[in-house]
Amino acid sequence: MLQMNVKPVPTLDPRINEIRMLTAQIVNKEILPNERKLWGARSEGATEEQRAEARGLREAVKDKVKKAGLWAPHLPPEYGGSGLNFLEHAYMNEILAYSMGAASLFGVVAPNSGNQKILLKYGTEEQKKKWLVPLTEGKMESGFSMTEPESAGSDPRSIKTTARRDGDQWVINGRKWFTSNGFRADFFILMCRTEGAGKDNGRMTQIIVPKDTPGLKIVRGIEVWGRHSDHCEITYDDVRVPLENALGRAGSGHEAAQERLGAGRVYHCMNSVGQMWRAFDLMVERATMREVHGGKLETKQFIQGFIADSYIDIQAARLMTIHCAEKMDGGGDPRTDISALKIFVPAAYERVVDRAIQVWGAAGVSGDLPLAAMYQGARTLRLADGPDEVHRILIAKNVLTRYHAGESWDFG
Repeated sequence: MLQMNVKPVPTLDPRINEIRMLTAQIVNKEILPNERKLWGARSEGATEEQRAEARGLREAVKDKVKKAGLWAPHLPPEYGGSGLNFLEHAYMNEILAYSMGAASLFGVVAPNSGNQKILLKYGTEEQKKKWLVPLTEGKMESGFSMTEPESAGSDPRSIKTTARRDGDQWVINGRKWFTSNGFRADFFILMCRTEGAGKDNGRMTQIIVPKDTPGLKIVRGIEVWGRHSDHCEITYDDVRVPLENALGRAGSGHEAAQERLGAGRVYHCMNSVGQMWRAFDLMVERATMREVHGGKLETKQFIQGFIADSYIDIQAARLMTIHCAEKMDGGGDPRTDISALKIFVPAAYERVVDRAIQVWGAAGVSGDLPLAAMYQGARTLRLADGPDEVHRILIAKNVLTRYHAGESWDFG
């Protein structure tokens, strides 16, 4: 099995290089050789003995991650994390994503990680003690409940779920779907409209709702790509929670969601780069080994074209994402860059994985390789965190605003 080829980058901060090398060491030595044992036990037909072995292996890897100082990179040390800054975490993600599922062994599991960031920034000390600490310790699970079946997910102004004040409680009514981690969650962070908190986006508030609250009903787990998932449809029927369950001031929900999504888009794209890297390695490995029609696949011009095109896609996607991450880290305005990479990177990811599948043939769509899961993830990412079309509109608006102000665009 090929390992991820990671070497120090001379132009990077030494700490970032250290994080990349430590992460790659764990991925290459502890995760890649054991992928089937780590995750295969979750498939149908696995024995309890296999599941127990998998749990033991996962815990052993987590212990090594913690000893390396890499656990929960998105959280500060006082809340059990390693306290990486934004750029350090972004560079770490491309290494983690080389093995699908590796991030969970480093304490980075959606939607918990995003919810942890919201609780860290907007939560009171009491909320952090009650919800964040158990979440970080693995004693609780959480879900994020924002998307609605009757509302456009790309337009937060269309959200219809409401929370009205009644004495010292919020009374919540609405219907959500694609609420992530719905079955396992102990509580949800719910995006809803609240009264008396401004207009449009300003009325959005995020509220902590325990799953066992009366009136909250999980209707179903929604099939995704024809398979059962824990993305749930949920109804909120006169669900009552204390006023102090609101995160931040009333009306700050849109701001919190955008902060979560902005950083999340960069992290997702660095994840995509890491997975493209793996798909590329698998494709080239196959091309150098497979004998077909009188020679190795690597001698065929079509395959050489695949290699060149995938190299170009990965390099362009990676550099675009790093440029955006550096701009965000430096306090620049990254909005146009975020939208551009959110369009380009998932599409490039889809192309790279598609070529790898084609080179592997029937094996490419089997469960023996991670390519089928990557392909589905790449296509889904073109919808998640805002569909391509909305980001194209945002890019055009930002560019046209600059030109109407009498300036041309500065690509430097």
